[in-house]
Amino acid sequence: MNYIWPLIIVFSFICAVFNGNMGSLSTAVIDSGAVAVSLAIKLLGIVCLWNGLIKIAEKSGLTKAIAKVLSPILKLLFPKLKDDEARQLISMNITANILGLDNAATPLGLKAMSRLSKLNNYSTTADDNMVRFVVINTASLHLISTTVAMLRNEYGSKSPTEIIVPALITSAISLSCGILMTTILKKVFK
Repeated sequence: MNYIWPLIIVFSFICAVFNGNMGSLSTAVIDSGAVAVSLAIKLLGIVCLWNGLIKIAEKSGLTKAIAKVLSPILKLLFPKLKDDEARQLISMNITANILGLDNAATPLGLKAMSRLSKLNNYSTTADDNMVRFVVINTASLHLISTTVAMLRNEYGSKSPTEIIVPALITSAISLSCGILMTTILKKVFK
């Protein structure tokens, strides 16, 4: 990424010079900065809302209830994980991802990974639970893609929620492939 972005910027500048569009490039740079700040503020609002709701869920005991509901799945995915706190954090992360709350899932994922790292004695090598969690978190299942739907609505989509079915299908496929690969690679490298 350290090479790709500078190449894109240099290429854009060269194309603008040769096509005589320096004015358009300057306008696009200034306008995109304003759009980026506006978008960041809107996303920040969503993150704050969902993180607040997650804190309420933790205080009310809802996180423990969700962990209990997801317990059979977590036992299949993380058979050696016996720590209740780690299971709760993982289940809340999975729940946030299922609801399409990517930005709210990130702090939960970081907390879960921190807990898994502590259980792994802060080793520099990831254990099976950590690897599986990263794969599940990265290729997470999305029932409702709220962030994407919000962005599509923001940019004038006539049907911002039409992304739900394709996102569900692709996320289910990527999650299945990820879990399958972690299982295969675990057996290959043990």
